[in-house]
Amino acid sequence: MALTYMTLTSVTAIMFKNMGMDNGKAAEYASYLILAYTIKPLFAPFVEMYKTKKFFVICTQIAVALGFFGVAIVMSLPSYMAILMVLFWIISFLGATQDIASDGVYVTSLDSKTQSLYCGIQGLSWNIGPIIASGGLVYLSGKLHADVFHHDPKVFGPEWVDAWRIIFFIVAGVTILMAFWHMRVMPDGAKAENTPTSARAALHIMWDSFVTFFQKRDVWLMIAFAFLFRLSIGFLEKIGPFFMVDPIAKGGLGLSNELLGIIYGTYGLIAVLLGSVLGGIFLARRGLQPSLFILCCAVNIPNVTFLPMSLYQPSSLLAITAGVAIEKFFFGFGSVGFMIYLMQQLAPGKYTTTHYAFGTGLMGLCMLVTGVISGHLQQLLGYTSYFTFVMIATIPSFLVCWFAPFHQKEKTD
Repeated sequence: MALTYMTLTSVTAIMFKNMGMDNGKAAEYASYLILAYTIKPLFAPFVEMYKTKKFFVICTQIAVALGFFGVAIVMSLPSYMAILMVLFWIISFLGATQDIASDGVYVTSLDSKTQSLYCGIQGLSWNIGPIIASGGLVYLSGKLHADVFHHDPKVFGPEWVDAWRIIFFIVAGVTILMAFWHMRVMPDGAKAENTPTSARAALHIMWDSFVTFFQKRDVWLMIAFAFLFRLSIGFLEKIGPFFMVDPIAKGGLGLSNELLGIIYGTYGLIAVLLGSVLGGIFLARRGLQPSLFILCCAVNIPNVTFLPMSLYQPSSLLAITAGVAIEKFFFGFGSVGFMIYLMQQLAPGKYTTTHYAFGTGLMGLCMLVTGVISGHLQQLLGYTSYFTFVMIATIPSFLVCWFAPFHQKEKTD
């Protein structure tokens, strides 16, 4: 799930920047690809209609692999950008469908106690995707660009196309291998109540799922939680890597793609994996309700590490790596609370899979809105003022966690 999502919404932002776009356009174009993940509740009922959730996972993974293979081919054509964006949009809808089905397998195969027990592993697994994509793939792009194609890594422009074509071939290959692995090991996922048997029935269920969703007690507080919990992360997600690779003269740190990939893909990976596991253990022992605000603090407060880095622009890789590792560790630790809240408080009911998709779609909407404006806002404010703004943007997250309603009882045995 995360490899597709992060390749589309974060790795492409680095690619666009490498190819010469400014921060505003690079962040904006990549953020538009989040749209499918935002509106996925509109087609979630259709995933319930035919065969099993596992079937949809496998089919969409194969289609995503073919899509990324097509991207790599198209990039060899002149004036490829329009076709490229169309392919990215198609892949984003396939990826969103894969998300719905994958979440459905998890939610319907496990009870709430087991969900909590394995939430750290689930969070760890999802967080591997961003690190491999934003770390490993970005590192490899820089290595290919400099060492294989012998281009200047400090110059952004169309010469980067050669390296990025190879990257998309690799993503296609990894995705198809995962599809074959899931054919062997993935459970089918339980059928939802009132599974539709036709498109008309699915449309009726879609409408009914909207009606019943808004009938939930304190639904607007839960909607606010789903939208605002990761608000500051949305503003930081694309600008953080831009800050790393921008020249010192522009307020950045002047790192190469290789160094960016090493920092995110090695030390960031270790930090986020450790944080996810410990966060899951912490949550399983304490329970969701007494832990949620602490987990919110873990997600939001460590974002401050980017502010002193923008003030002092350290040249020490140790200092830069420490800043990223701290942010990633606590993000992994705290993000498990968000997913479990959606599973256990927002999703339960007649349409568990669809209502869970509503919650993750609201998170996607937050990432879309913040991503579209983040690059333009950063260009207006400069990095130091922008990272100050990111810390102010944590306030809504604290508020929605403090007032988040708990109407579903947690199982304690």
